[in-house]
Amino acid sequence: MHTKTAYFFLRVSMGINLLGHGLVRLVKLQDFASGMMKGFETSWLPQPMVQLFGITLPFFEFLIGLLLMIGFKTRIATIAGASLIVLLLFGSSTVENWEAMGIQMIYAGLFYILISRIDDNALALDRKN
Repeated sequence: MHTKTAYFFLRVSMGINLLGHGLVRLVKLQDFASGMMKGFETSWLPQPMVQLFGITLPFFEFLIGLLLMIGFKTRIATIAGASLIVLLLFGSSTVENWEAMGIQMIYAGLFYILISRIDDNALALDRKN
């Protein structure tokens, strides 16, 4: 039972983290997207792609975070979250933001735990307990 409780708290914590990222960025969406474009001016990534990512990222963060918090479609949400981290790592590497990549690798490790221990996901809406 302890592993199921630990999984619950890790899943909810990651959910709150992502939901919070998305929520604060949604209320200032245009400023966030503009800031991201400015941060990627030195990147070889096309600016329209950076702008599109900057506009959509908060929605994905919010949705993935919400799903993780409530424990609904947990398998899909954890894979989506891990995929999002891969995209963030790729983007950070194009501007040589090694500090951000270090933090993102921690997220990658946490998503590894959530995905690999999915059988411990008992305290969730998508599990019959």
